[in-house]
Formats: sequence, structure tokens, C-alpha cells
Amino acid sequence: MRRHGRPVRPALRASRGAGRRRRRRLGRARRRDVAHGRRHEQARRVREAIAGPSPSGGDRVRIAAERAFIDGAFSPATVRFEDGVITDIERFDASAHVVLSTAQVLLPGLVDTHVHLNEPGRTHWEGFATGTAAAAAGGVTTVVDMPLNSLPVTTTVEALEAKRAAAAGQLAVDLAYWGGAVPQNLSALQPLLAAGTVGVKCFLAPSGIDEFDPLSFGDLELALTELAEVDGLLIAHAELDDHLGEASGPVFTDFVATRPPAAEVEAIRAVVEAARRTGARAHIVHVSAAEALDVIRAAKAEGVRITIETCPHYLSLRAEEVPDGDGRFKCCPPIRDTANQDALWDGVLDGTIDAIVSDHSPATLELKTGPDLGTAWGGIAGLQTGLTAVWTEARRRGIPLDAILPLFTTGPAALVRLGDRGRIAPGAPAHFAVFEPELEHTLEESALEYRTKISPWHGQRMHGAITATYLHGEEIYTRARGLSSRRGREVLAEPASAGLDLDEEQAA
Repeated sequence: MRRHGRPVRPALRASRGAGRRRRRRLGRARRRDVAHGRRHEQARRVREAIAGPSPSGGDRVRIAAERAFIDGAFSPATVRFEDGVITDIERFDASAHVVLSTAQVLLPGLVDTHVHLNEPGRTHWEGFATGTAAAAAGGVTTVVDMPLNSLPVTTTVEALEAKRAAAAGQLAVDLAYWGGAVPQNLSALQPLLAAGTVGVKCFLAPSGIDEFDPLSFGDLELALTELAEVDGLLIAHAELDDHLGEASGPVFTDFVATRPPAAEVEAIRAVVEAARRTGARAHIVHVSAAEALDVIRAAKAEGVRITIETCPHYLSLRAEEVPDGDGRFKCCPPIRDTANQDALWDGVLDGTIDAIVSDHSPATLELKTGPDLGTAWGGIAGLQTGLTAVWTEARRRGIPLDAILPLFTTGPAALVRLGDRGRIAPGAPAHFAVFEPELEHTLEESALEYRTKISPWHGQRMHGAITATYLHGEEIYTRARGLSSRRGREVLAEPASAGLDLDEEQAA
């Protein structure tokens, strides 16, 4: 090994490596302490503002609610904002510019970090225009687009630039990007982070897309090692191919049997072990097998930097109730049985699960219909309906709304280090979702904003609906009038150390 043209002796190299790792750990700890301090101070300011004197005039726009979700709980409040940014939180004032009804609650704009918008290249499946309109209708004000199923896949900086160009002028909500990790680009992951992606995604089993190859265990270790150098995030579709069967026919439980819990659990173990060895940040997407939760609990207790998400379909749909031959319900990993769902809810309530996100993965009607579940596309369209679906099930179980909201807001925002989103706090973007928890309705596919208007929740009685969405202080959607504005912005991440020499960064 050479640096600046001089050979480095093995002992000196080991010493330097240990020093770098020590400085990395100290730097991470300092960043966590700073972030914790900021959150604590922000929460103090909010509590003092709510308890303080009533607001008195001013030119800033104010929205008032008897129940506003602030600092993890509902409180009466008036939120003041200017130029798209929250400036103050004050006591409830019935003379504010906008006053919510007593049936409505004011939420921060939701954050969905698992969305396939498929543009460029597969806009007949979805696209930036339709997908972000669906997000607005679902109260989601920040989405993070997956590196597949677009063409080209987002595994190079050039592909990212093509995606950014395609998104221009189409966004109804704010948009960030994931990069992709495939065997062909493992030495080029850091440039993807430096270009503005929030992290990179990999598969440990075939992705279903020819352009996006899975990683071997060796590749996984290489990717995490590369990302650990810049404190980057790897997210993994965790199933192992050698545990998967060949699906065919219309019977839904037969399809589920081809993707057993062991396929997830063993893949998750592999990611946990690689994260432990490398010290890298890792995240498991769309966990469906409750057996994996104990693996995650143990890893978190040991200090492994691991987080997980689950999805609305796993928390609200049950395999025993899925009709045979209906491709709208097919996803990978699959919807499982009631006992499994009960255990997933335990993981939601005890904090093992960090986020609830849609894994919005739409396709054409032709790819989703037909009796053979072996050939139907494996993906569920859920971007517009996530909160309603989960709240309907939570309400049935006697779980309060405030218990699930952090997993739609601060949880996913923290995952991608967009910590000013998903919260109502001074300095945060004025992104709001107005939700009516007790509004009962039947979900109709015709009301969906997707390119292909299909949903596994079609025809179900639901509780709760988004009645308005605000982006950067502007009302962009109402349930009565639909989408009224496309002023979404691009969000390019700024990793703490992407593209930097860590020795220099820690010394700064």
C-alpha cells in the first residue's frame, strides 16, 4: 500500500488504522451528542412556547389546532410560519388564519423513505408526477426514491443526474434519492453519497430486475467496509435465494410458503454480522417475518448500528384473508399470518421497529392481474394509503394514534438524516398533514392518484383520512379539491464525511 508515493510499513499501517477507527468512533459520538442536545433544546423551546403567552398579531401565517402532534404528544397549539419555515409554536388561538375543526389533528408532514417512482424508464408503471401526487394525498411531504425500477438504475452518478433531470418540474412533494449497490459498483459507492444520495440499497436475493444484481456475502462486507469509511448507510432487501422456492398457481398461502421466514431471518443475521464487523450503519427494509425481531433486539442491545422498517400491508393485511389469484396482494417478502402480525405490532410498540414506510412498488395492470401468483409482479401500491391503513388496524387493536405517528415521521427522517423533517418545531419546514382520525370511509381505487389505480385495500372500510397537506407553508392538497400545486423540491443529502479524508475531518 502506498500513500503519496511512499510505502507504508504494515505495523505503521495497523497503528494508523486503529487511530482512524478510534477517531471515527469519537466523531460519531460527538455528532450524536450534538444532535441529542439540539433535539433537547428544541423540545424545551416548544414546551415553553406552548405554555407561554397567547400570540398577538404579526404578519406570519398561523395555523391552530386543538390537537397538534408536537414533541411526541398531542397539545393545543398555534404554529406560526413564514417563507415556508416554522418560526414559533404558541398557545392555541382561535383567531389564527387557519383553525382546524375539533375532528381534525395537525401532524407534521409524513416521511416515506421507501418509494419506487420508476422514472426515468418505466413511467408506464409510475412516475414522478403521479407518485408525488399520491404522496401529497397521503400526507407524505418527503419521499425518498429507490434506485430501481427506473432505467437506468441509480448505481452511478450519471444515472442519478439523469433521474434528477427527469424529476425537474414534476414534483408535488419534496424528493430525495437512494443510490444502489451492485457487484459492479462496490468501489464507487462513496461518489454516490457525495453526489447527494441518502445511502445505497442492495439485495441479497434476485431483485426481479435484470439491471440490479444481488450481492454475495463477500460483496456485502466490501460494501459496508467502503461505506464505513464515510459513515454512509447501506439498506438491504434481506432474503436469501437458497431459502426461496418456485412460486406458481393462484393459492396465496402456497406463494407465502415459497418465501419462508427463514429466508429473511438468515439474511438479516448476515447483515447484522457484517455491520458488527465493519462498524457500518445498516438498515433492513420491509421486515415481514416476526422471527427476525429477536435478532434485531439482540443486535441493538450490543450496539450494532442496525435499524429496521416494516410496511402498512404487513401490519394491516393477513394471509388467511387474502383472496387467491389476486396479484394486488403479492409482495416480497410476503404478507404473513395473524400470529406473525401480532408479533410485528409488538415490535412497533416496544421500539424494535424504527419506521413504517410504504414500499410503494406499483406496476401495470397486466403485471399485477391474472391468477398465477408466480408470474404476477411482486409489489404493493401503498404510498397514498399508509397512515390510514395502519391507523385503521391500530384503532381496532386499541392502540392510540400517537403511538404510531413517530414511525411515520421522526423515525424515517432520522434514518436518512433529514432530522428537521417529520416534526413540528421552530426551524423545521412548514410541512403539515391534516388528519381526521374518525372519518370512516370505503377506500375506492378510483380515488387513488397512482398511474395504475389498484390497491389491496380496495373496498375496505377504513378509519381516518388526510384532509389537507401543506408543503413549505402552502396548502397543496385537500380531500375536497385534490392537488393544487407542484412546488416540491429536490433534497440532496450532505453526508458528514462523504468524499472527505476522515483523518482531516476529525482533526477539523
